[in-house]
Amino acid sequence: MEAKIRQHYKAEKANPPIHIYSYQYNGLTVYHESTPCCDQFTNLYNAAGQLLCHPEGGLTGRGDGKCADFSETRTEEKLVWQDPR
Repeated sequence: MEAKIRQHYKAEKANPPIHIYSYQYNGLTVYHESTPCCDQFTNLYNAAGQLLCHPEGGLTGRGDGKCADFSETRTEEKLVWQDPR
C-alpha cells in the first residue's frame, strides 16, 4: 500500500480526498481504496497489493459484483491513510 500512497501524493489532490482503510474480509486482511467523485470503481486489494475486486462504484454504484458482500461482511475497520493535502 505504500506504493499506492506514493502514487496518490504524486497526483493532484482528489475531491473528495482519497483514503485507504484496512478490514478483515473472508479471513483476510484487505485494503479498500476510495476514488474521486462519481461513477468510478473503488478498489479492494489483498495484503500483497493485488487487486481483488471493485466493491463499489460504476454506473450502478454496486461495483463489479465480484465481492458484492464486502460492505455487509467486512470487520475491523482501520484508517490506514487519508490524503492530508
